Amino acid sequence: MKNQIISLLCLAALIIELFSCKNGSNVKDDPGKRANTPFVAEGYIVKPCVLDQSISVSGTLKPFEETILMSDVSGRVISINLPEGKFVKKGTLLVKLFDNDLQASLKKLQTQLELAEQTEKRQNELLKVSGISQLEYDQTELQAKSIKDDIEYLKAQISKTEVVAPFDGVIGLRNISVGAQVTPSISLATIRMTNRLKMDFSVPEKYSKEVIEGKRILFTVQGDDNKFEGKVMATEESIELNTRNLKVRAVVDGNSSSLKPGAYANVELDLEEDNNALMIPTQAIIPQERNKKVIVVKEGKAIFVTVRTGVRQASKIEVLDGLKPGDTIATSGILFIKPKGKVKFSKIIPN
Repeated sequence: MKNQIISLLCLAALIIELFSCKNGSNVKDDPGKRANTPFVAEGYIVKPCVLDQSISVSGTLKPFEETILMSDVSGRVISINLPEGKFVKKGTLLVKLFDNDLQASLKKLQTQLELAEQTEKRQNELLKVSGISQLEYDQTELQAKSIKDDIEYLKAQISKTEVVAPFDGVIGLRNISVGAQVTPSISLATIRMTNRLKMDFSVPEKYSKEVIEGKRILFTVQGDDNKFEGKVMATEESIELNTRNLKVRAVVDGNSSSLKPGAYANVELDLEEDNNALMIPTQAIIPQERNKKVIVVKEGKAIFVTVRTGVRQASKIEVLDGLKPGDTIATSGILFIKPKGKVKFSKIIPN
């Protein structure tokens, strides 16, 4: 009895071993079976949805007015009134160059003019009694006018030795000292109007028609969680060829110590709602060197489609071209799916 039991166990072990070898040989004999197995991924059905469009772009704060102060002529600095970091009024004398030679020439011309005017006055009396000819009087009058013109020219030359504030603003760091020899190419200092600021930023071509004069914007700056307001004052009115963006300039409302010229700003721009926007998960996008692609699955096969994207949100991105409602795209394992490869969805992500 015991021998029969042992024989049955041995027979059972032999049968199991034979079945295992048979199954293994079947897999080995069919190398294409594994290759034809569909890749399992998660899918997403593209459907129109309402998109409350709000784009975020970067901007740069700038002074409302900013000018590099330079002299119109070459000369030696004899006085400086450049209070660094201080406010000055428009018309304030900031830098004065040596002009003694011009002042002396001006006094000489003024003396000549005084003499010519006296001569003209006497000749005018003589002309009334025919003591001189009209030609002689005209020549004296013309001489007086010529001297006046020379005086005006010399005054203009003297004014070029003075650098005055072109507008109300704050002086930056000065680059010269008294006694320095300056030329028209030397920067003396910079004056900025900082009580008002403006901001430059760019928006994609698609939204250019919605950015109009007077549109309100919100923005933040680094180091401050508060939101600041501004208003569009003008646009470039021309799309940049390289970036396909529209350059916009806004006036910043209010004044805060956090708002400094040259600071980076994150601009939030609210746009009109789009009731038929096609939004897909951001992980479905395959970035390429010159474009972007997604994998559309049709009849169980992967088709790589080039798309053009728009507004990006936290987890989704707008597709402007390349997809249509009803398309099913792969959202997982996209790096392992091959063109025309078989794909099977384990689940469909809800819209």
